[in-house]
Amino acid sequence: METKRRTELAGWYRRALLDDVVPFWLRHSLDREYGGYLTCLDRDGSVYGTDKAMWLQAREVWLFATLYNTLEPRPEWLEAARLGYRFLREHGYDADGRMFFATTREGRPLRKRRYLFTETFGAIAGAQYAVAADDEAAWDLALRTYRLVVDLYRDPASHPELAATLAPKTIPGTRRTKSHAMPMIVVATSQEMRRASGDASYTAVIDEAIDEILTHFCHRDERALLETVGPHGERLDTPEGRVVNPGHAIESAWFMLREARYRDDRGLQQRALEVLDWSLEWGWDEPHGGLLYFVDVEGRPPEQLEWDMKLWWPHTEALYALLLAHELTGEGRYLAWHDRVHAWSVAHLTDPAYGEWYGYLHRDGSVALPAKGSMWKGAFHVPRSLLYCMQLLEAPAPEVGPATLPTIP
Repeated sequence: METKRRTELAGWYRRALLDDVVPFWLRHSLDREYGGYLTCLDRDGSVYGTDKAMWLQAREVWLFATLYNTLEPRPEWLEAARLGYRFLREHGYDADGRMFFATTREGRPLRKRRYLFTETFGAIAGAQYAVAADDEAAWDLALRTYRLVVDLYRDPASHPELAATLAPKTIPGTRRTKSHAMPMIVVATSQEMRRASGDASYTAVIDEAIDEILTHFCHRDERALLETVGPHGERLDTPEGRVVNPGHAIESAWFMLREARYRDDRGLQQRALEVLDWSLEWGWDEPHGGLLYFVDVEGRPPEQLEWDMKLWWPHTEALYALLLAHELTGEGRYLAWHDRVHAWSVAHLTDPAYGEWYGYLHRDGSVALPAKGSMWKGAFHVPRSLLYCMQLLEAPAPEVGPATLPTIP
């Protein structure tokens, strides 16, 4: 990339992060009365709902702690991380070690899900907060949460007392399936734990999860990373089994690209680039621009009614994935792809009047829902992408962290 273009892009990402998106959440999200964060925010940041999704609480803790740890030790970022972490610690955990999905504004539990995604974000929030606040107790809780996730990922029967909380939606004796989302999030969570601790032993878990993604979910004959497969990677001839989620696949691709950079593994890099290429081919909507939410690999009707909507997070994931791919390969096509996604995102997702990004657009790019936050959209995908793009452009660096915290057993 030419120096002028790099400087221009780095400046854009820095301004978008520090002058727009982060200030939006600092102004509107901090709940100074009950702790934690309010994420159901209308276009102008006004609050339209006060229930709290615990995975978004954890994501926002992660954001402010990561900004503090990797960008600049601003007191307001540490204060914001502390506000969220205390709420997370005091109200996010059930007695069995699992986390609630949603609570009231005050922290009374409302809902607990069968999935482990809240726990994965609880682990990375605690890990980054532990570094920022030099809080060993926060690290201990993060590590316990991470161990539970990995135990259940490797063998759900390892914690029989939790079986009822993890029961699948379907009857497994009739048709067993598994989702790409689980190994994907295990890769990302383990990378974050490794970065916070400086401990390379997390790499073994990352190996397991990447191997599962590449051997079970990547179907090279169809040039697709499928979202749902059978227990051994079997292709299922059902609408569920034919679906590609381009955003998830692109996110997996950059997790693997970062891992390839960490190890200097050209083989893994090539496999990750394949996934990125496939997913752009499936996801990019030529008539209207932007990335489709779901695609059927046989061109049949997807069962998800929102299949043709344009959501914020696939685009933010693509921005970083494409910059990283260009940085690693020097190939101009990835920069061209980045510029295409960037131009479309700026034109349709950003909101110069009130700040932050819209989350939900119609297929033609018009706004479907003007809210900036909900129980699903919070301070994570947009600022994470802006931060990582900025850091990559300003000062490419290896993925390392302070080697000051305890290691996993």
